[in-house]
Amino acid sequence: MGANVRTYKFPLGAALLDLARSGRDAVPLVDLATTYAAHLIDRDGDFPQAPSSLSMGDQDFLSVLAREREGSRIAGGPTEALVNAAVKSIPGMVMQKFHNLPGQGEVAHRFYELEGRGANRIVRLTSDLHAVAVESSRMLNDELDARWRIVEASFDAGIGRNLIGGLKFDETTGQLVVAAQRVPLTSLRASIDGFQYGRCFYCHEPLGDLLGPEIHVDHVFPFKWMTTGSWQGPDLNGVWNLVLAHEACNRKKWFRNPTDEEIRRLVARNDAIAESPVPLRRTLEIAMGAAGPNAATKRHQFIVNVRSLTTVGEISDR
Repeated sequence: MGANVRTYKFPLGAALLDLARSGRDAVPLVDLATTYAAHLIDRDGDFPQAPSSLSMGDQDFLSVLAREREGSRIAGGPTEALVNAAVKSIPGMVMQKFHNLPGQGEVAHRFYELEGRGANRIVRLTSDLHAVAVESSRMLNDELDARWRIVEASFDAGIGRNLIGGLKFDETTGQLVVAAQRVPLTSLRASIDGFQYGRCFYCHEPLGDLLGPEIHVDHVFPFKWMTTGSWQGPDLNGVWNLVLAHEACNRKKWFRNPTDEEIRRLVARNDAIAESPVPLRRTLEIAMGAAGPNAATKRHQFIVNVRSLTTVGEISDR
């Protein structure tokens, strides 16, 4: 949940989960650095880990990563030079900031403590880390990868605060895509799963395997409104209107309009997305016209306006 000037929090999160699942309570810093670097060299597509506008010197960790990536892949793991660079950089670079939320200070739970000095430092993995690594492994793995891919592709496409087209959902592939370029980013399911805490939007029970056929992407305001020939509202295929649901819950809802409680939950879910880093937040700003001051009020009014358009009649099941 950082500012995403670089992607460093993603490989650190992945490395911490890996080490916690191995059952270890303490690891040498070099072990964490090795796992951290391994996650970076294994990324598909060689997407950038920082925006192209970022100026980096020869000894910057990402400069070392660029030089050592191919050699690391040939060797089957991070080179000594890359591990040394990670050992030197991550304690003061990302490990000091990992527990911070922008504008809110530190999170309530700490996931590690760094002890000692120099290359022989020890990373102690806390009970909080072990708990989430075991209990939420699927959700965290899927969400971490999805968020990481979104940020990488955003850096690659030059997407920032001036993003024009937002992200769109491609129903054929189930992917989020850059609207203007049709560049696939990642699975919509993994991208929004965490904002629902891994639970069905309607029954609140755990979703299970996100890739399974029993998990549906549902339109809270039925998409069929857009097939009536007289729809004057916004695109109902936007991220703001899409949730994850069990197949049975989705089929039970079918084409009905959302209840008051479902609208309240949709507003709360969108507020959570709006607190996340770009470009998901920026996508809501574009789709809902909810940027700048009073953005939360604008998002709520947007939903109110959509509801008023869907109360003029009912949709035929046929």
